[in-house]
Amino acid sequence: MTMERKAFPVLYVTDVRRSLEFYALLGYESRYQFPLEGDPHYVGLERGDSSLGIADSNWPEAQLGITVGTAPRFELFVYVDDVAATVESFRAAGYPILQEPATMPWGERQAYVSDPDNNPVALATPI
Repeated sequence: MTMERKAFPVLYVTDVRRSLEFYALLGYESRYQFPLEGDPHYVGLERGDSSLGIADSNWPEAQLGITVGTAPRFELFVYVDDVAATVESFRAAGYPILQEPATMPWGERQAYVSDPDNNPVALATPI
């Protein structure tokens, strides 16, 4: 009998707390932090069925001997209820808007914002 197991990405970030604030605007909630007290080096986040790990970018060098490269290192694609309203919440919080909401030929409204480490985050709503 095979057990289904969860998989999720871990994002290497330069400022864990700043990234937590950014991803909270997308509805991600902190579920675990290490260490349990003080400034976190790792935080596990959840948003519905979606999970993310946020880890200090020093982790891979200390643990694996590899250095994190420069951004962008990934693109995250997130479905939201209202692209325009979500873009405005990021604009009000001072985050760069990389692409204003537009209707895509595949039937979605889509926009891009930049996370605190300059990685593009796509926001989309099916039409």
